[in-house]
Formats: sequence, C-alpha cells, structure tokens
Amino acid sequence: MADKKICSFCGAEIEPGTGKMFVKKDGTVLNFCTNKCYKNMIELKRIPRTTAWTEKFAVEKESRLKAAEKKE
Repeated sequence: MADKKICSFCGAEIEPGTGKMFVKKDGTVLNFCTNKCYKNMIELKRIPRTTAWTEKFAVEKESRLKAAEKKE
C-alpha cells in the first residue's frame, strides 16, 4: 500500500497517484496537492506561514494568540 504524502505548502494529505512532485537542484523533493499550492510556493515565492489558508498559518496564529493571553 502506498503512503500518503503531505503537501509541502498547505499541509494537506495527498492521495496516492495525485498531486505534483517538484525536485530542486539540491535534491530536495517538494510534494504539492494542487496547482494552486505549486504556483504559490515555486512561481510566486510565497511563504506558507503568511498565507491565510494554510495549516502552518493556523498553527502560527494559534501560538501568537496563546502568547498574547499569557502576556495579559
């Protein structure tokens, strides 16, 4: 049985046989679930933690909110 992979940009699970794989010159393999994720990371050079619809943004936002609660 094939392993499910995680999207390098948004963090969603990728079903076997779908998605896009990108190999950088240094040998790093990036997996993308959709063309939207591929374009945002490779062509537009966006950072996942600053893009509102990614899981990494949600985790970052949650940690900022917890830090703000502890300050008050």
